[in-house]
Amino acid sequence: MTPPDQLSPSQTLTVAETAVADLGSIVAATLAHSPAARTLLADLEGEQHIPETSVQDYYQRNRDRFLTPEALRRGIDPFGVTAPQDFVPYTHARDSITHELRRAAAHRAFFDWFDRARAGVEYAVGHEHPGDPSHPDHEHRH
Repeated sequence: MTPPDQLSPSQTLTVAETAVADLGSIVAATLAHSPAARTLLADLEGEQHIPETSVQDYYQRNRDRFLTPEALRRGIDPFGVTAPQDFVPYTHARDSITHELRRAAAHRAFFDWFDRARAGVEYAVGHEHPGDPSHPDHEHRH
């Protein structure tokens, strides 16, 4: 895959500071500095198919994420006695859930690709990543 010569922000994904913890520092740095990696991740996201049953299941298992602002102010327990009006309707939540699940699936696919791509990499002595368990000082912290 070759990234386009000119990449506009709408064609690539950016790495939000809050996402670095989820991605890990090496993957985040790769995405922050490599248009090719961002293009691959964007393509992977577009390829992910999320079944409707998975979206519905997510909505049902994560009721606390779909409380209305009014229900939150009243302190409603989403897993206790509730009324239908305490929740954002599924039809309103569906697209954002699908997007979130598609993004998570794309990240898993990207991580798998990244692990395969770096399988043969040998770090130069003194340049090992401190979190790498094969490094003798793998518990070193920055």
